[in-house]
Amino acid sequence: MPRPLRDPEAFLKRLEWTVIRRLDGLLQGNYRTLFRGHGLDLAGLREYQHGDDVRHIDWNVTARLNTPYVREYHEDREINAWFLLDLSASVDFGARVKKQAVSAGFVTVLARLLTRQGNRVGAILYGAGIDNVIPARSGRRHVLHLLHALQSRPVLPASRGTDLGELLAGARQALARRSMVFLVSDFISAPGWEKPLAQLARRHEIVAVRLYDPLENELPDAGMLVMQDAETGEQLFVDTADRAFRQRFAAAAQRREAALRAAFRDAGIDALELSTEDDLVETVMRFADMRRRRNRLGNHALSVA
Repeated sequence: MPRPLRDPEAFLKRLEWTVIRRLDGLLQGNYRTLFRGHGLDLAGLREYQHGDDVRHIDWNVTARLNTPYVREYHEDREINAWFLLDLSASVDFGARVKKQAVSAGFVTVLARLLTRQGNRVGAILYGAGIDNVIPARSGRRHVLHLLHALQSRPVLPASRGTDLGELLAGARQALARRSMVFLVSDFISAPGWEKPLAQLARRHEIVAVRLYDPLENELPDAGMLVMQDAETGEQLFVDTADRAFRQRFAAAAQRREAALRAAFRDAGIDALELSTEDDLVETVMRFADMRRRRNRLGNHALSVA
Protein backbone atom coordinates (compact mmCIF):
# COMPACT_ATOMS: atom_id res chain seq x y z
CA MET A 1 0.00 0.00 0.00
CA PRO A 2 1.55 3.34 -1.00
CA ARG A 3 2.53 5.62 1.87
CA PRO A 4 1.14 9.16 1.90
CA LEU A 5 3.58 11.84 0.69
CA ARG A 6 3.64 15.55 1.24
CA ASP A 7 4.33 16.04 -2.48
CA PRO A 8 1.17 15.15 -4.47
CA GLU A 9 3.11 15.05 -7.77
CA ALA A 10 5.57 12.47 -6.41
CA PHE A 11 2.75 10.43 -4.88
CA LEU A 12 0.76 10.36 -8.13
CA LYS A 13 3.85 9.57 -10.20
CA ARG A 14 4.67 6.62 -7.98
CA LEU A 15 1.11 5.31 -8.24
CA GLU A 16 1.26 5.66 -12.03
CA TRP A 17 4.42 3.54 -12.13
CA THR A 18 3.59 0.95 -9.48
CA VAL A 19 -0.18 0.55 -9.72
CA ILE A 20 -1.73 2.05 -12.85
CA ARG A 21 0.84 0.52 -15.25
CA ARG A 22 0.07 -2.91 -13.78
CA LEU A 23 -3.67 -2.28 -14.06
CA ASP A 24 -3.30 -1.33 -17.73
CA GLY A 25 -2.14 -4.87 -18.45
CA LEU A 26 -4.60 -6.62 -16.14
CA LEU A 27 -7.65 -4.67 -17.30
CA GLN A 28 -6.51 -5.01 -20.94
CA GLY A 29 -7.96 -1.62 -21.82
CA ASN A 30 -11.50 -2.77 -21.01
CA TYR A 31 -12.46 0.44 -19.25
CA ARG A 32 -15.92 0.56 -20.81
CA THR A 33 -16.97 -2.53 -18.88
CA LEU A 34 -15.51 -1.07 -15.71
CA PHE A 35 -16.93 2.44 -16.11
CA ARG A 36 -20.16 2.77 -18.06
CA GLY A 37 -21.71 6.17 -18.68
CA HIS A 38 -25.29 7.07 -17.83
CA GLY A 39 -27.50 8.37 -20.61
CA LEU A 40 -29.06 11.78 -20.15
CA ASP A 41 -31.25 11.99 -23.26
CA LEU A 42 -34.62 10.29 -22.90
CA ALA A 43 -35.15 7.75 -25.69
CA GLY A 44 -38.63 6.57 -24.70
CA LEU A 45 -40.74 4.57 -22.25
CA ARG A 46 -41.54 0.88 -22.00
CA GLU A 47 -43.12 -1.48 -19.50
CA TYR A 48 -40.99 -2.56 -16.56
CA GLN A 49 -39.32 -5.97 -16.94
CA HIS A 50 -37.72 -8.14 -14.27
CA GLY A 51 -34.14 -6.99 -13.69
CA ASP A 52 -34.70 -3.38 -14.78
CA ASP A 53 -33.12 -0.66 -12.65
CA VAL A 54 -35.91 0.59 -10.36
CA ARG A 55 -34.28 4.04 -10.43
CA HIS A 56 -35.48 4.36 -14.04
CA ILE A 57 -39.17 3.89 -13.19
CA ASP A 58 -41.33 6.80 -14.32
CA TRP A 59 -43.66 7.09 -11.35
CA ASN A 60 -46.02 9.60 -12.99
CA VAL A 61 -46.69 7.33 -15.98
CA THR A 62 -46.86 4.30 -13.69
CA ALA A 63 -49.55 5.99 -11.58
CA ARG A 64 -51.62 7.00 -14.62
CA LEU A 65 -51.51 3.60 -16.35
CA ASN A 66 -51.49 1.41 -13.24
CA THR A 67 -48.54 -0.48 -14.76
CA PRO A 68 -44.83 0.08 -14.02
CA TYR A 69 -43.02 1.90 -16.84
CA VAL A 70 -39.30 2.68 -17.08
CA ARG A 71 -37.45 5.40 -18.96
CA GLU A 72 -34.92 4.39 -21.61
CA TYR A 73 -31.97 6.63 -22.38
CA HIS A 74 -29.46 7.14 -25.15
CA GLU A 75 -26.15 5.96 -23.74
CA ASP A 76 -23.75 8.70 -22.73
CA ARG A 77 -20.15 7.53 -23.06
CA GLU A 78 -18.90 10.22 -20.70
CA ILE A 79 -18.91 9.55 -16.97
CA ASN A 80 -19.39 12.05 -14.20
CA ALA A 81 -17.90 10.53 -11.02
CA TRP A 82 -17.92 11.93 -7.50
CA PHE A 83 -15.97 10.87 -4.42
CA LEU A 84 -17.74 11.49 -1.12
CA LEU A 85 -14.79 11.38 1.26
CA ASP A 86 -15.13 10.85 4.98
CA LEU A 87 -12.00 12.48 6.44
CA SER A 88 -13.18 12.55 10.05
CA ALA A 89 -10.82 11.78 12.93
CA SER A 90 -11.62 8.05 13.02
CA VAL A 91 -10.23 7.64 9.48
CA ASP A 92 -6.84 8.75 10.83
CA PHE A 93 -6.46 5.36 12.55
CA GLY A 94 -4.40 2.38 11.45
CA ALA A 95 -2.03 -0.07 13.13
CA ARG A 96 0.54 0.07 10.32
CA VAL A 97 -1.10 2.15 7.56
CA LYS A 98 -3.76 4.74 8.30
CA LYS A 99 -7.19 4.38 6.75
CA GLN A 100 -6.82 7.91 5.37
CA ALA A 101 -3.70 6.87 3.41
CA VAL A 102 -5.58 3.88 1.99
CA SER A 103 -8.43 6.19 1.00
CA ALA A 104 -6.06 8.63 -0.72
CA GLY A 105 -4.40 5.84 -2.72
CA PHE A 106 -7.68 4.28 -3.85
CA VAL A 107 -9.25 7.64 -4.78
CA THR A 108 -6.15 8.73 -6.70
CA VAL A 109 -5.98 5.52 -8.73
CA LEU A 110 -9.70 5.51 -9.58
CA ALA A 111 -9.66 9.23 -10.41
CA ARG A 112 -6.66 8.79 -12.70
CA LEU A 113 -8.18 5.76 -14.45
CA LEU A 114 -11.33 7.80 -15.09
CA THR A 115 -9.71 11.05 -16.20
CA ARG A 116 -7.33 9.26 -18.59
CA GLN A 117 -10.43 8.35 -20.59
CA GLY A 118 -11.70 11.95 -20.63
CA ASN A 119 -14.22 11.52 -17.80
CA ARG A 120 -14.77 14.08 -15.06
CA VAL A 121 -14.29 13.53 -11.33
CA GLY A 122 -15.26 15.71 -8.38
CA ALA A 123 -15.12 15.34 -4.62
CA ILE A 124 -16.93 16.40 -1.48
CA LEU A 125 -14.67 16.42 1.58
CA TYR A 126 -16.18 15.84 5.00
CA GLY A 127 -14.43 16.39 8.33
CA ALA A 128 -16.35 17.94 11.20
CA GLY A 129 -18.79 18.92 8.43
CA ILE A 130 -18.67 19.47 4.68
CA ASP A 131 -15.64 21.72 4.32
CA ASN A 132 -14.72 21.49 0.62
CA VAL A 133 -16.52 20.77 -2.65
CA ILE A 134 -14.19 20.18 -5.61
CA PRO A 135 -16.12 20.56 -8.90
CA ALA A 136 -15.98 17.68 -11.39
CA ARG A 137 -13.28 18.17 -14.04
CA SER A 138 -10.96 15.99 -16.09
CA GLY A 139 -7.21 15.76 -16.57
CA ARG A 140 -4.12 14.86 -14.58
CA ARG A 141 -3.77 18.37 -13.15
CA HIS A 142 -7.24 18.06 -11.66
CA VAL A 143 -6.31 14.75 -9.98
CA LEU A 144 -3.28 16.50 -8.49
CA HIS A 145 -5.55 19.28 -7.24
CA LEU A 146 -7.82 16.72 -5.57
CA LEU A 147 -4.86 14.90 -4.02
CA HIS A 148 -3.40 18.17 -2.72
CA ALA A 149 -6.74 18.99 -1.07
CA LEU A 150 -6.67 15.59 0.67
CA GLN A 151 -3.10 15.88 1.91
CA SER A 152 -3.19 19.52 3.00
CA ARG A 153 -6.09 19.22 5.43
CA PRO A 154 -5.29 20.00 9.08
CA VAL A 155 -5.60 17.37 11.82
CA LEU A 156 -9.08 17.53 13.32
CA PRO A 157 -9.48 18.17 17.06
CA ALA A 158 -11.84 16.13 19.23
CA SER A 159 -15.39 16.84 18.09
CA ARG A 160 -19.00 15.82 18.41
CA GLY A 161 -18.31 12.85 16.14
CA THR A 162 -19.18 11.94 12.55
CA ASP A 163 -22.61 12.28 10.95
CA LEU A 164 -22.54 10.69 7.50
CA GLY A 165 -26.15 11.75 7.02
CA GLU A 166 -24.89 15.33 6.75
CA LEU A 167 -22.43 14.37 3.99
CA LEU A 168 -25.08 12.41 2.07
CA ALA A 169 -27.69 15.16 2.36
CA GLY A 170 -25.12 17.69 1.11
CA ALA A 171 -24.26 15.45 -1.83
CA ARG A 172 -27.91 15.11 -2.73
CA GLN A 173 -28.13 18.89 -3.10
CA ALA A 174 -24.77 19.34 -4.85
CA LEU A 175 -24.99 16.56 -7.47
CA ALA A 176 -27.39 17.86 -10.10
CA ARG A 177 -26.35 15.44 -12.85
CA ARG A 178 -26.76 11.67 -12.54
CA SER A 179 -23.34 10.38 -11.55
CA MET A 180 -21.30 7.45 -10.38
CA VAL A 181 -20.67 8.04 -6.67
CA PHE A 182 -17.97 6.51 -4.49
CA LEU A 183 -18.78 6.88 -0.79
CA VAL A 184 -15.40 6.29 0.90
CA SER A 185 -15.72 5.98 4.67
CA ASP A 186 -15.17 3.74 7.68
CA PHE A 187 -18.90 4.22 8.44
CA ILE A 188 -18.19 5.00 12.09
CA SER A 189 -20.99 7.50 12.39
CA ALA A 190 -23.97 8.69 14.32
CA PRO A 191 -27.08 6.64 13.38
CA GLY A 192 -29.57 7.80 10.78
CA TRP A 193 -27.39 7.88 7.63
CA GLU A 194 -29.14 4.90 6.06
CA LYS A 195 -32.18 6.88 4.86
CA PRO A 196 -30.14 9.67 3.15
CA LEU A 197 -28.04 6.94 1.51
CA ALA A 198 -31.14 5.24 0.06
CA GLN A 199 -32.45 8.62 -1.14
CA LEU A 200 -29.18 9.42 -2.91
CA ALA A 201 -29.14 5.94 -4.49
CA ARG A 202 -32.48 6.58 -6.19
CA ARG A 203 -30.80 8.98 -8.61
CA HIS A 204 -27.13 7.99 -8.62
CA GLU A 205 -25.16 4.76 -8.93
CA ILE A 206 -23.31 4.36 -5.63
CA VAL A 207 -20.39 2.20 -4.55
CA ALA A 208 -19.77 2.18 -0.80
CA VAL A 209 -16.02 1.80 -0.20
CA ARG A 210 -15.75 0.77 3.43
CA LEU A 211 -12.35 1.42 5.07
CA TYR A 212 -11.27 -0.67 8.04
CA ASP A 213 -8.25 -1.84 10.00
CA PRO A 214 -8.15 -5.48 11.20
CA LEU A 215 -7.66 -4.28 14.79
CA GLU A 216 -11.14 -2.76 14.67
CA ASN A 217 -12.63 -6.25 14.30
CA GLU A 218 -10.43 -8.35 16.58
CA LEU A 219 -8.14 -7.32 19.42
CA PRO A 220 -4.82 -9.08 20.11
CA ASP A 221 -3.82 -10.26 23.58
CA ALA A 222 -1.64 -7.27 24.48
CA GLY A 223 -2.34 -6.85 28.18
CA MET A 224 -3.56 -3.61 29.73
CA LEU A 225 -4.15 -0.83 27.19
CA VAL A 226 -5.59 2.66 27.06
CA MET A 227 -8.11 2.91 24.20
CA GLN A 228 -9.11 6.36 22.98
CA ASP A 229 -12.04 7.45 20.84
CA ALA A 230 -10.36 9.27 17.93
CA GLU A 231 -13.27 11.68 17.52
CA THR A 232 -14.36 12.55 21.06
CA GLY A 233 -11.04 12.00 22.85
CA GLU A 234 -12.71 9.78 25.47
CA GLN A 235 -10.33 7.21 26.97
CA LEU A 236 -10.97 3.75 28.40
CA PHE A 237 -8.56 1.45 30.28
CA VAL A 238 -9.06 -2.16 29.13
CA ASP A 239 -7.48 -5.56 29.74
CA THR A 240 -6.98 -7.23 26.34
CA ALA A 241 -5.62 -10.31 28.11
CA ASP A 242 -9.20 -10.98 29.22
CA ARG A 243 -10.45 -13.56 26.72
CA ALA A 244 -14.11 -12.83 27.49
CA PHE A 245 -13.53 -9.13 26.77
CA ARG A 246 -11.90 -9.94 23.41
CA GLN A 247 -14.83 -12.19 22.52
CA ARG A 248 -17.36 -9.47 23.38
CA PHE A 249 -15.35 -7.00 21.30
CA ALA A 250 -15.33 -9.38 18.29
CA ALA A 251 -19.06 -10.09 18.67
CA ALA A 252 -19.85 -6.35 18.72
CA ALA A 253 -17.73 -5.92 15.57
CA GLN A 254 -19.63 -8.74 13.83
CA ARG A 255 -22.97 -7.13 14.70
CA ARG A 256 -21.70 -3.83 13.28
CA GLU A 257 -20.60 -5.62 10.08
CA ALA A 258 -24.00 -7.27 9.68
CA ALA A 259 -25.81 -3.97 10.17
CA LEU A 260 -23.60 -2.26 7.56
CA ARG A 261 -24.19 -4.97 4.96
CA ALA A 262 -27.93 -4.82 5.61
CA ALA A 263 -27.91 -1.03 5.11
CA PHE A 264 -26.06 -1.36 1.79
CA ARG A 265 -28.38 -4.15 0.65
CA ASP A 266 -31.51 -2.20 1.59
CA ALA A 267 -30.24 0.85 -0.31
CA GLY A 268 -29.52 -1.34 -3.36
CA ILE A 269 -25.88 -0.28 -3.65
CA ASP A 270 -22.63 -2.15 -4.21
CA ALA A 271 -20.07 -2.36 -1.40
CA LEU A 272 -16.30 -2.81 -1.57
CA GLU A 273 -14.38 -3.68 1.61
CA LEU A 274 -10.96 -1.98 1.76
CA SER A 275 -8.53 -3.02 4.50
CA THR A 276 -5.40 -1.13 5.51
CA GLU A 277 -3.53 -4.33 4.59
CA ASP A 278 -4.94 -4.60 1.06
CA ASP A 279 -2.94 -4.24 -2.15
CA LEU A 280 -4.26 -1.44 -4.37
CA VAL A 281 -4.03 -3.49 -7.57
CA GLU A 282 -5.97 -6.37 -6.01
CA THR A 283 -8.52 -3.90 -4.66
CA VAL A 284 -9.20 -2.36 -8.08
CA MET A 285 -9.38 -5.81 -9.67
CA ARG A 286 -11.98 -6.84 -7.04
CA PHE A 287 -13.88 -3.70 -7.96
CA ALA A 288 -13.63 -4.57 -11.68
CA ASP A 289 -14.94 -8.07 -10.98
CA MET A 290 -17.82 -6.60 -8.97
CA ARG A 291 -18.69 -4.27 -11.87
CA ARG A 292 -18.73 -7.13 -14.36
CA ARG A 293 -20.95 -9.21 -12.08
CA ARG A 294 -23.26 -6.22 -11.56
CA ASN A 295 -23.56 -5.75 -15.35
CA ARG A 296 -24.47 -9.43 -15.77
CA LEU A 297 -26.91 -9.59 -12.86
CA GLY A 298 -28.63 -6.24 -13.37
CA ASN A 299 -30.03 -4.26 -10.44
CA HIS A 300 -28.74 -6.37 -7.54
CA ALA A 301 -26.55 -5.01 -4.75
CA LEU A 302 -23.15 -6.69 -4.45
CA SER A 303 -20.71 -6.80 -1.56
CA VAL A 304 -17.08 -7.71 -2.18
CA ALA A 305 -14.63 -8.26 0.69
